[in-house]
Amino acid sequence: MTRYLIFVGLLAQSAFAQTTTPAASVARATASPPVTGRVTDADTHEALPGVTVLFQDLRQATATGSDGRFSFSNLPRGRFLVQVRSLGYTTLVRTVDTGSGQPLELALMPATTEIGQVVVTGVSAATEMRRSPIPTTIISNKELSQRASTNAVDALAHTPGVAQITTGPAISKPIIRGLGANRVITLNNGAKQEGQQWGDEHGIEIDQYSVDRVEIIKGPGSLLYGSDGMAGVINFLPADPVEEGKVMGSISTNYQTNNHLQGYSLMNAGNRNGLNWLVRGTGKVAGPYRNPYDGRVFNSGFRELDANGYVGLNKSWGFSHLTFNSFNQELGLTEGDRDEETGRFLKDVGVSSDAVAAVPVSSSDLRGYDLSVPRQQVNHLRIGTDNNFILGQSRLTLNVGWQQNLRREFGDVLAPNEPELYFQLHTVDYAARYFLPETNGWNTTLGVSGQAQQNRNKGVEFLIPAYRLFDGGVFGVTKKTIGKLDLSGGLRYDIRRIKAEALYLGADEQPVPADTPGAEAKFERFTSTFRNVSGSAGGAFNATDDLTLKANVSRGFRAPNIAELGSNGQHEGTIRYEIGEPNLRAEVSTQLDAGVSYTTQHISLNVDAFHNRINHYIFPSRLATASGGDSIAATGDPVFRYGQGDARLVGGEISLDIHPHPLDWLHFENTFSMVRATQLNQPDSTRYLPFIPANRFQSELRVNFRKVGQSQHLANLYASFLVEHTFAQDRFYSAYSTETRTPGYTLCNAGLGADVRNAKAQPLFSLYLAANNLFDVGYQSHLSRLKYADVNNVTGRRGVFNMGRNVSVKLVVPLAFN
Repeated sequence: MTRYLIFVGLLAQSAFAQTTTPAASVARATASPPVTGRVTDADTHEALPGVTVLFQDLRQATATGSDGRFSFSNLPRGRFLVQVRSLGYTTLVRTVDTGSGQPLELALMPATTEIGQVVVTGVSAATEMRRSPIPTTIISNKELSQRASTNAVDALAHTPGVAQITTGPAISKPIIRGLGANRVITLNNGAKQEGQQWGDEHGIEIDQYSVDRVEIIKGPGSLLYGSDGMAGVINFLPADPVEEGKVMGSISTNYQTNNHLQGYSLMNAGNRNGLNWLVRGTGKVAGPYRNPYDGRVFNSGFRELDANGYVGLNKSWGFSHLTFNSFNQELGLTEGDRDEETGRFLKDVGVSSDAVAAVPVSSSDLRGYDLSVPRQQVNHLRIGTDNNFILGQSRLTLNVGWQQNLRREFGDVLAPNEPELYFQLHTVDYAARYFLPETNGWNTTLGVSGQAQQNRNKGVEFLIPAYRLFDGGVFGVTKKTIGKLDLSGGLRYDIRRIKAEALYLGADEQPVPADTPGAEAKFERFTSTFRNVSGSAGGAFNATDDLTLKANVSRGFRAPNIAELGSNGQHEGTIRYEIGEPNLRAEVSTQLDAGVSYTTQHISLNVDAFHNRINHYIFPSRLATASGGDSIAATGDPVFRYGQGDARLVGGEISLDIHPHPLDWLHFENTFSMVRATQLNQPDSTRYLPFIPANRFQSELRVNFRKVGQSQHLANLYASFLVEHTFAQDRFYSAYSTETRTPGYTLCNAGLGADVRNAKAQPLFSLYLAANNLFDVGYQSHLSRLKYADVNNVTGRRGVFNMGRNVSVKLVVPLAFN
């Protein structure tokens, strides 16, 4: 990690040396007059210090002083969206003409709910959430800090309409309205994350400490990213830029009792004469987790070491940043095999140079942070550029990145450091967007985006063929406000080509030339090409200040991934043997969305409904023998083959927040989410789609206090108690025992925290306490892959259960260097 910090430091010095180049002269010539203003409390008219004022599209931010005033001295001329936010107040969004020279008077209302947040993901430019017809959810830094989570996706799992497929605490893949895997596009600060996205059994390669907020689009309404966004888009965003002249940092620590997780993260950021930088290093380690039925779950720990950040210039001509992200994780893969007499987990041990035996684990095997085989190692590196150039009344953004994803699986106890599966994926991704000048109220963006990939097999076992992928698309999106009606929409055309390489194996199961006597084909060569037109159109009607109506229709597509097309082997993390189908067609979806938002001083009600029709839906189904029994591979795992059918998903989310005025510190929040996912024209056993989340109801009582009496030492005190009931999942893909019924369960969570300040009201640290599963309920999520591990013959229970009671303690200490 040290080498990355040195690397960024050298870049920062280089960039600083260039701040007096001709580009700087151009910047001064095109800069707007200073943009100044004052932020006050709308009720008391008192000045508000420490308020964040952010121009998201320009990556420039500042904070108000003790008198509530702020100033920007180097903004480009034009009309841009400004976001004004402070903890305890409703976020204010306004379009500002930076060339007018008029000071801004901005008044913030005490918060009852967040209805004015800015959305960046999936639209042409920063857009106010209530003005976008596309269903969108924002998870703030405050919400993320107050949750106990073991990875970046786990932190989103309580969001209505969002769930996660898990393989223990380290591995989570997002599910949006019943769709997951590479039907969900993951972005890291707006850049497409490209790991081995086809696999559910490994997580998203993002440092959760680097995430300041998350924006979630539900459905195929995004036209900026092409294939794979059929379920939606999740954008993990870092902290806002530091204001001019400031250098700051923070130390974050986290300890969790269930698996003894320890997390540490150090961040430094600054802004000197337009030179911006942020650098972060993170370390995390966890041991085996526990639950009341399995005790400690053998080989469920993980280790993680990350580094990320950016360095670049912010000037009146725009900004140019060099970004880097390095994610490195090693984790155990729980198989769930048990001893028939004691019920203890089994582990493989070498009894000779060529023999292995399974023996019950000892107490020492369940302590500490050691990992056993099978285990997985994931290393992801991305280096990219993030550019935004102001061209008069228009602007151009350009993002180019290089990514390397290395994934190794170790499964041989006799050679624990020799990877059996080893994938090396190289990706070059690009995206360019041209924002046309506003014409008759229409704001239009044209763009291209795509990627080129190459994946190689470097291990001794083979699950998917080596392949090359080319992907490209062109799009146009536009929006206009007509009175109280906001309209938006666009079109996109994509092409994707996958070329898979043939592989022949000899008698020792290793690659040989095709003409070798006795050679057997592991993978056949094939080329698949997919083309598609996507589109989206909708509107948001602000009937009154309190009532907003939304509707949107969108068409998206997803090309089959390499595993669905060509896999042929044992997939360790999924506990199954998988066979692909090269003749699969692309999935095509048509989704209708409708929503109502009603907000007053006393209640906030949001209702979102959707209907999604998917043609050629791809899923794995378990094969059966001629006699009707399960088909078992030589490894002992059941065999699954990818197939297709037409599907329909319907459902939605309802949220009701009761916050009776004048008791604005009290919130009673209730949410309900559901998905019904069926395969059309099928018998009962194959009627329902696999891996669909069950209905879920959440009810939370929360209190928030910006100030605690007359105390100057405590601020932003909160306490919460959450009851989460997940209903039984009786609608499941029962054919060939692919899935089984999952009983319902109820979990109780609690939280408490505050900011601690010194006598001058300056922040000293923030403390967050969170407890999940307070009553240590034994349960299995329907979306847990460990649910399908072997039966424990001693207890009669099948599979491994989810995490029991877990108490999390987080401490965040801000550091000021000037």
